[in-house]
Amino acid sequence: MATRFGFYEPITAQVRADSLQTAVQSLETAREKNKFGEKDRLIYFIDAGMLNHYAENYEISNEKLTQAEQAADELFTKSVSKAMLSTVLNDNALDYSGEDYEILYTNLIKALNYAALDDHEDALVEIRRANLKLDLLKTKYADAAAVFREESRKDTSYIDFDYDVKEVHFYNDAFARWLSMHLYAADGKYDDARIDEEQLRQAFTLQPNVYDFTLPEVTYASDEGAILAVVALAGLAPNKQTLSLRLRTDKDLNLVQVLYDGPDTNQVEYAHFPAPINEDYYFKFAIPQLVDRFSDVGSVQLTIDGQPAGELNLIEDVNKVARETFDAKKSWVFIRTIARALAKGLAAHQLKEKADTGGLEGWLKKLAVDVATDLSENADLRSSQYLPGRIFVGDFVVPTGPHDLTIEFYSRTGHLMTTSTYQNYQVLEQGLNLVEAFNLN
Repeated sequence: MATRFGFYEPITAQVRADSLQTAVQSLETAREKNKFGEKDRLIYFIDAGMLNHYAENYEISNEKLTQAEQAADELFTKSVSKAMLSTVLNDNALDYSGEDYEILYTNLIKALNYAALDDHEDALVEIRRANLKLDLLKTKYADAAAVFREESRKDTSYIDFDYDVKEVHFYNDAFARWLSMHLYAADGKYDDARIDEEQLRQAFTLQPNVYDFTLPEVTYASDEGAILAVVALAGLAPNKQTLSLRLRTDKDLNLVQVLYDGPDTNQVEYAHFPAPINEDYYFKFAIPQLVDRFSDVGSVQLTIDGQPAGELNLIEDVNKVARETFDAKKSWVFIRTIARALAKGLAAHQLKEKADTGGLEGWLKKLAVDVATDLSENADLRSSQYLPGRIFVGDFVVPTGPHDLTIEFYSRTGHLMTTSTYQNYQVLEQGLNLVEAFNLN
């Protein structure tokens, strides 16, 4: 009926303190203690995959993330067919099928795992799978909403109404293009690398809703030396919080109005739409909203052999990708939640009329109906916890041979936060020279 995540707090503290193997074990202990229900298994798979990636347990990470991807495909299909169940309780009653950005980065983190394992072919397979998922996003939730409306009309309690599902304007992931560009170049497939570079530039040009910052300088080949590709993951992806709303109906106008509930907004109306309504009522409901998690990382610098080599640049704001893909699903969730709220509100109204026997007893019965209705209205706040919040990259021309590399994370106020060092890193003339670091604070 409600989302539980208090058990994450000590694990997240371990992650932020860079005690990654301990965090992996703590997550497994949480699962053994049934902190993840069967309907939350997808979250466990993603979280376990991410923590094992940070801990450099790349094969285990791939196993967990593969389980996540397989579960997501199965669970989304089920969530569409079982969506009417959530009109009885709430979306917490359903198996969690994941957010699109979570599944997208499942593939991209697997690609990084395979790259670290020197398996370029499987890394490219994961990137192609990520690109395919983006291709399918345009109609995914419009199709799901159509199925829901068709099934809902078989329910006599369903109140028909029209509400547009937001389209996703994201179909080309810049980080995926950057990574595949380097993988192709490492295998000598420079024409494929050139195409990916062009696609990367188009991602910025054609998707300003996601890439509203400067395109980073990228390169996959140079006559002056080998290319060292550096990627840095910073912060953590957004969490979900409750957006409390009130639903008010007007039977004379056949109107449903959705109002903000609470002092956290200066706006009054969230949405309104026509619908055939037989009763006037007013009650609360809730939907999830994404909220960014603050990261103090302000810049990332690379030092080679003790000399400053340059700064990494932002290529992906995961928060923006998450919001763009989440908003489409949120509009589908909104349809289901409104349908549930209307049906439950009408049922509660009828129960209260029957319970109104007068006096204190009647008042207590009506109060019990209101309390039960409110308690069942909880937004589904489930989400993975350990995806990165931002991705920085840098491409540096470096002489072949061994080099001492240091990646430094600086705070927004310019203070050094953490360093990652790579002693005697062998830069190859032919092959993939890819270094990864992260700071999740």
